[in-house]
Amino acid sequence: MSLALIILAAGRGTRMNSDLPKVLHPIAQAPMLAHAMAAGRALAPERIVVVAGHGAERVRTVAQDIDPAAEVVIQDRQNGTAHAVMQARAPLAGFTGDAIVLYGDTPFISAETLARMRAARGSADIVVLGFEAADPGRYGRLVMDGDALERIVEYKDATDQERDISLCNSGLIAADAGVLFDLVEAVGNDNAAGEYYLTDIVALARQRGLRSAVVTCPEDETLGVNSRAELATADRVFQTRARAEALENAVTLMAPETVYFAFDTVIGRDSVIEPNVVFGPGVTVESGATIRAFSHLEGCHVSRGAVVGPYARLRPGVELAEDVRVGNFVEIKNATVDAGAKINHLTYIGDAHVGAGANIGAGTVTCNYDGVAKHHTEIGADAFIGSSTMLVAPVTVGAGALTASGSVITRDVEAGALAIGRAQQQNKPHWAERLRELAKLKNTKEAGTK
Repeated sequence: MSLALIILAAGRGTRMNSDLPKVLHPIAQAPMLAHAMAAGRALAPERIVVVAGHGAERVRTVAQDIDPAAEVVIQDRQNGTAHAVMQARAPLAGFTGDAIVLYGDTPFISAETLARMRAARGSADIVVLGFEAADPGRYGRLVMDGDALERIVEYKDATDQERDISLCNSGLIAADAGVLFDLVEAVGNDNAAGEYYLTDIVALARQRGLRSAVVTCPEDETLGVNSRAELATADRVFQTRARAEALENAVTLMAPETVYFAFDTVIGRDSVIEPNVVFGPGVTVESGATIRAFSHLEGCHVSRGAVVGPYARLRPGVELAEDVRVGNFVEIKNATVDAGAKINHLTYIGDAHVGAGANIGAGTVTCNYDGVAKHHTEIGADAFIGSSTMLVAPVTVGAGALTASGSVITRDVEAGALAIGRAQQQNKPHWAERLRELAKLKNTKEAGTK
């Protein structure tokens, strides 16, 4: 059966005290909206409709960056969740299949939970996701009649007896799309908040002879984010899960609590991650690699057997082949480094290709930017770049070539050649003493004039 996702992302997030729409605040360096969309996209939906409101154009940009097929509709007035869902009716006109309502500020719902909700649709017209709350607080309560859901009651509208119920509402609902919109259209706003509650469709469904059921999940999956404190809590939850998953997948984390993962970090088994490593978005580390302490990686690929760090920075566009060595205080950006090459210390490599087995000496810089455009540096296989070489791009150093330490290389170096680009050294006897005396005399004169 076809599936549509309706993702509610219109809230202002007043408690965030931010100009950024709430659903765009990051968890593990990806917007909350990306987390919610990822869970739903795992079910291969035919349609995705994001209901935006506050900061709608920014939400639209992010949603369509994540999935260009996502459709974004605007809820001009935030009149409740039922009103928000109704905004998806027009773009889904003619759609036949199920719809699942998700929330852009509830980032931890798993694809497995959504799959169980879909499966439960085989025996129920409406499926609601619930959870047993340790502290039900102000959550809406699920009022059951045997194994059927009778109604959902919001906390502010609940009786004392209903508030004693620990089975709580997550807000997620699955139903046939046509049935969902018909029920939502019938929702009124006769409640304490004067809003149109999506939860009212359960009681309306019962009046029409339709059956509602509940699927449950762990409470931490339903964590919603409404404040900076809750955002920090959500990030901690993500990191705890990511670290546990890495350990379970045979990755060695020497100090797990100090390693920071991004939303999409991938690390192969038998890799070693030392303390205080930060992974930004878009990082893949293959099996058997080592990332040493205090390194920062983003948008890069590290192959089997490579060693990175300590104190290294890999920026977007970096491809490290097998057994590459990248050492301390090395920064690499938009560069490919072939198998066995060594860049061991105090070096910047940008917009470059480093050939297999090449050795890059300390203090080397690829001077890739002329103030207007970036330029490419090509370093051949088995080349040896002497310490403190400045490679002024565009430039090519051929295979097996050498550059003398302290050289400024502005022209191509043919394979096997030695390039020396230094000014001629001159030693001036006794000039050091003379210069010191001149400096002292100057200082004395200046002090006398004050």
